Amino acid sequence: MTAKTMEELVALCKRRGFIFQSNEIYGGLQGLYDYGPLGVELKNNLKQSWWRSMVFDRDDVEGLDASILTKPSVLKFSGHQDTFTDPLIDCKNCKARWKADQFKSSKCPSCGSDDLTEPRPFNLMFKTAVGPVEDKESFAYLRPETAQQIFTNFKNVLDSTSKN
Repeated sequence: MTAKTMEELVALCKRRGFIFQSNEIYGGLQGLYDYGPLGVELKNNLKQSWWRSMVFDRDDVEGLDASILTKPSVLKFSGHQDTFTDPLIDCKNCKARWKADQFKSSKCPSCGSDDLTEPRPFNLMFKTAVGPVEDKESFAYLRPETAQQIFTNFKNVLDSTSKN
């Protein structure tokens, strides 16, 4: 899809009330959108239809809606804390960025500059603090994978839905 076509599509969705750029009145936040009146209705209808067919209509699936925050110990034991990174290379000239394992040249593919950074680790997890005091005990991460909490809650779901 060309940039012009994408701009036209976003403009149509805005006019019709499907999506709006997030924080638009303050200049927007690139790549983030909020659902408008029709967008939230469409999203909810799709979610309800999916939930009905994937959870209610099946005997072998149970629903779970878990917190997006995860304790560091969960991610330590799953291996995410030590390995959920990608080495990145930046172009110092045009500020473009690539994963090091996908970078095939000694020159920037965007601008041709050879002024590149050395590969450096980029942590794919977002750290935050829970509560008013930011200290070692308050750290948590936004859940790096959608499925993470099905593992930590497996026994709870099993015990609460057991047909014994």
